[in-house]
Amino acid sequence: MGRRDMLRDITLGQYYQTESVIHKLDPRVKLAGTLIYVITIFFYKNFLGYALAILFLAFVIRLSHVPFRFMVKGMKAILFLLMVTVLYNLFLTPGTPVFTLGKLHITKEGTGIAVSMALRLSLLVIGSSLLTLTTTPNNLTDGMEKGLRFLKIFKVPVHEIAMMMSIALRFIPILLEETDKIMKAQMARGADFESGNLIVRAKAMVPLLVPLFVSAFRRASDLAMAMEARCYRGGEGRTKMKPLKYHGRDYLAYLLLLFFMVFSIWAGRLKLPMLTI
Repeated sequence: MGRRDMLRDITLGQYYQTESVIHKLDPRVKLAGTLIYVITIFFYKNFLGYALAILFLAFVIRLSHVPFRFMVKGMKAILFLLMVTVLYNLFLTPGTPVFTLGKLHITKEGTGIAVSMALRLSLLVIGSSLLTLTTTPNNLTDGMEKGLRFLKIFKVPVHEIAMMMSIALRFIPILLEETDKIMKAQMARGADFESGNLIVRAKAMVPLLVPLFVSAFRRASDLAMAMEARCYRGGEGRTKMKPLKYHGRDYLAYLLLLFFMVFSIWAGRLKLPMLTI
């Protein structure tokens, strides 16, 4: 049950239908905001910077009307990775010892790095999930294609790249649902995915992965045939039913992002206790 519950808790790629200011924003604004947010997270080296990132994210979540509990569910999928990262940095970072447990030493530097890595990973997952939770795959594709159209000068197939990413995001919830169905069918036939050591569990995943890959390739083939039947030939000459246009709220959002970026740079330059990585 635990593994199936974890599959249901993955929020990346899912869209949460509701009415909010964030949902109505132009997808180009949300893409730029997510990119700026992710970049600034990796520049923080003190507690003030992380506090600013947490407050900004909480403000955006509040405006999005997406339940915080629903968003935090996505953290369960990376809980193991988060624990390994924290414990590795906590016990294996050389520096000034503050606590000793046998031959293991928790250092002051290791504590700072562990806290910093945990915050970065958590903010990265929640911030990225907010983009897909508030933007439909179609709008995300249009936003990426229009926002990156300057790359066409360098012969980059922007439309095809945006289409592939949109299809990948669409397939995430579909494949998760398919995985859940296959797991239920295999468990009804006596399969056990929970007990045993790591090698036994890896072998038990074979009856799950094989039909999952077969199903994924079949869906991909059906999608390719459907696109060919509709005479899809790429983005050249294609028009949009709902072309993207900036509104007043979008310019206000850009201004807010500019303020956030400026305050982030200011917070990073302050002489405060550092979290050196």
